[in-house]
Amino acid sequence: MKIRRDIIDRLKQWKDSENRKPILLKGARQTGKTWIMEEFGKECFEHVAIFNFDKVEELAGVFEKTKDVQRILKELALFTDVPIEAGKTLLVFDEIQLCEGALNSLKYFCEDAPQYHIIAAGSLLGVAIRKKKMSVPVGKVQILRMYPVTFKEFLQASDGRTYHYVNNLEVIEPLPDIVLSKLELEYKRYLVCGGMPEAVTALLGNKGGQAVDEALQNILDMYTLDFSKYASSTEIPRINSLWASLPSQLAKENRKFLYRIIRSGARAREYEDALLWLEEAGLIYRIFNVAKPGLPLSAYQDLSAFKVYASDCGLLRRLAKLSPEVILSGNTVYTEFKGALAENAILQSLVPRNDVMPYYWSSENRAEVDFLLQFPTEVVPIEVKADSRISGKSLSVYANKFAPQLKIRFSMNNLKINDGLLSCPIPLADWIDKIVKAAISL
Repeated sequence: MKIRRDIIDRLKQWKDSENRKPILLKGARQTGKTWIMEEFGKECFEHVAIFNFDKVEELAGVFEKTKDVQRILKELALFTDVPIEAGKTLLVFDEIQLCEGALNSLKYFCEDAPQYHIIAAGSLLGVAIRKKKMSVPVGKVQILRMYPVTFKEFLQASDGRTYHYVNNLEVIEPLPDIVLSKLELEYKRYLVCGGMPEAVTALLGNKGGQAVDEALQNILDMYTLDFSKYASSTEIPRINSLWASLPSQLAKENRKFLYRIIRSGARAREYEDALLWLEEAGLIYRIFNVAKPGLPLSAYQDLSAFKVYASDCGLLRRLAKLSPEVILSGNTVYTEFKGALAENAILQSLVPRNDVMPYYWSSENRAEVDFLLQFPTEVVPIEVKADSRISGKSLSVYANKFAPQLKIRFSMNNLKINDGLLSCPIPLADWIDKIVKAAISL
C-alpha cells in the first residue's frame, strides 16, 4: 500500500525555489528516507540518478580526486544508466555519511552548480558526523527532517472520507458522533502500528497484529545492532540500558527523566553521551522544563530537568511489550501507560510543526503541564488526557498563575471551546495550528 507523505509537498516547493540549495535529509532509520527520495524523483523529474555509497564503495574515489563540480558530474555519469541533466535529473546521494568528500561537495554544488537538484541522506547521519568529526557545509545545504508517518497521513490512507471531513474543518464545533467514533478507532490502530512505514503497511494491509509486531521488533533489533556498530564500547551498555528504560520512565505519574530508573546510583554525567547519541540517531525526543512561560521559551529552560519520549509510539508500545489487543480492547488494567502513550502520540504531532520541540512546566511538584507550545505572540499550555475522563488540577494551577489567552486539553471528548479552554480530540493534534487559529479568532 502506498502512503502519501506530506514531505513530498515541501520537496516540490524546494524543486521550484530560485534560491535552492542541496538538501540534507535527516531522520531515524526506517522512516522511509530512501523511498521518499526515489518517489519524489519519479513523480517530479524525468530521471533519478541514485548514488549509494554503501552499495558502491568506488563512488568515494570520485570525491577524493577533485572539488570541481563538472569533473565530479562527468565521473558520476559512469556510475548510472540515466543522463545527468540540470533541471531534469534528481541526483540522490544515499548513505552519504560513508563519504566525507561527498558531504563536502554539497557546498560546491550550491556555489558552482545550483541548477542541479541534489538530495543527500544517510543512516544515523547525526551520529556519524559527530563520531567522525565531519563538517556539514553550514549555509550551503537545506536540512530537512524526515519523521515517522503522522496520524494525519495514516488517516488519509486508512479512512479517506473521515480524513477529508477533518481536513476541511473551519470552525470550532462538536464533530458528528460517527466522525468522532471513527477517529477514535483509527487513533487506536495508529497507536498499535505507530509511524514506521513497514508497520503501517502491515496494519493497513490487514496482515494482523503479529505481522505489525514482527515489523516493529525487526526495527528494534536493527537499532540494537546499530548501538553495537556505531557507538563506542563504553557507550554501548549505557545506550542499551537507557533505551530499555524508556517505558519505565514514562509509566510514572511524574514523567521527569530519572537516572536512578536506569540503574541504582546512576549519574547524569555517565549517561549524557548516551542521551545525545539516541537524540542524534532520531530515536528519542527530549523536552525541557521551563521556569516560566515567557517568550522565547528557550530562554527559560532548565537543562537539568527534562522528559524523554520515543520518536514513534508504535516502537514505544513494542519496546514495552504491550500487545495490540490491550489498546484495541481498552483493557481496564491499561492505565498509567495509556497516558504515556497518548502523550507520546501528541508529541509526535507537535514536533514536525516548524521542527521545534515543545517544553513543559511544573510547579514545586504540585502541578505539571504536559507541553507548552510557542506561537508567534503567545505560549499555549497543553494538557493530555488519554480518554474522556478529565480530572486533574494542573491546567487550572497554571491558568491561575499565568492567565493564558488559550488553554488546550487533548482527550477523547468532542471538539469545543469554553472560556478560553479548547477541548480537542487527541486524533486532531496534527491539525493543531489550524484549530488554534480558528479558536483565537472567536
